Amino acid sequence: MIAIGNFFFKYRNNLFIFLYLLLFVPSPMLFKPEHFGEKYYLYPIILGLLVTFAGEIIRGITIGLAYIIRGGKDKKVYAEKLVTEGIFNHCRNPLYVGNILMLLGVGILSNSLFYVGVVMPLFLFIYQAIVLAEENFLRNKFGAQFDAYCSRVNRWLINFRGISNAFDGMQFNYKRWVLKEYNTLLVWLLGIFAILIFKYPQLIPNPDSRVPAFIVVVVILGAIYGYIRYLKKSGKMTDSVA
Repeated sequence: MIAIGNFFFKYRNNLFIFLYLLLFVPSPMLFKPEHFGEKYYLYPIILGLLVTFAGEIIRGITIGLAYIIRGGKDKKVYAEKLVTEGIFNHCRNPLYVGNILMLLGVGILSNSLFYVGVVMPLFLFIYQAIVLAEENFLRNKFGAQFDAYCSRVNRWLINFRGISNAFDGMQFNYKRWVLKEYNTLLVWLLGIFAILIFKYPQLIPNPDSRVPAFIVVVVILGAIYGYIRYLKKSGKMTDSVA
């Protein structure tokens, strides 16, 4: 599993593009009109958006409180230090939990039984392998310190007891969240709007309006993305806390 995890860690950014494309594979519905009535489409839209936004909220809070090097080094698992503050004091992999909820949410949003029933279990297997590879690295590097951390903090489940204390003595760095997350946010939001526009004709009954509507979304999100990228590259926005 560790070897599998190291392999997928190296290519995990490309993996997300593939997973988003699978959202548009034809599939039986999760919510069918014969079971949920004429307004059946409201169920996957509302539930899917709630779940996927919950995932991004978890990611945002985690990044804003205590940043961890997520991309590794030279496409290999890497850590400069053992991060245990912030949300990491309540779950060992909150960023991955956020990713899982984000993908599960868009799978529900797409009303795809194939995605929720087949793609998500495969994704969970891959993430489990990646986490085992990361834990192998951390255990070898930090030894007893990491073992003690594992003994009190769950790998996947977030312990909400005392979670408000995670903010004690810490400042939420929204600039860090924006600068570290804007690539993810662009792909995620484009996926959401693509699903809403092209999978739910009930929202835009005129088929000739769907492509122009999506183009408007792309232009707006692209402009915001370009502006943030400009601020980052020019140094006019940094993640340093004043």
